[in-house]
Amino acid sequence: MARAPLSLKARAIGLLAQREQSRAELRRKLLRIEQQQRARLVAQPGGEPADGEAGSLSDEEDPEIGASAVDALLDALAADGYLDETRFVESRLHLRASRFGAQRIQQELAQHGLKLDTEQQAALRATELERAREVWLKRFGPEPPREAAEQARQTRFLLARGFAPEVVRRLLRA
Repeated sequence: MARAPLSLKARAIGLLAQREQSRAELRRKLLRIEQQQRARLVAQPGGEPADGEAGSLSDEEDPEIGASAVDALLDALAADGYLDETRFVESRLHLRASRFGAQRIQQELAQHGLKLDTEQQAALRATELERAREVWLKRFGPEPPREAAEQARQTRFLLARGFAPEVVRRLLRA
């Protein structure tokens, strides 16, 4: 006998137990899960309501009902303390700060519809040269680049990691 699928709330709590999630990211995942559950229901024999029954909906209404249910669930999770945007920002900052620059971290948070507060930005910028030096040493070693091509390659690497151009210039001059 097949197990009953987990409820949407149980799936959401499971996702949040694995790692912190932003509201937008969790919403996207839950909408996909909810659509898959509906598709399975419709695919089962007798799962689709007949025309004129109280459960039949047009194709345009299905996504709206699913989205409103997911939004209500997200509001409840936020009210219960399971979903917290500031905790997500701190987690992401802690996870990425040792490998990436401030620009890259801010870009990543912007993809989630979030941004750093001024204190976090200041702390990130204050340590950016040290963090860039650690990343550079780990990747290229203590020897400074001797050729222009090698310096350009190292510059591109650090810029792609999101470190500020001025920080990269200061690092490679030293």
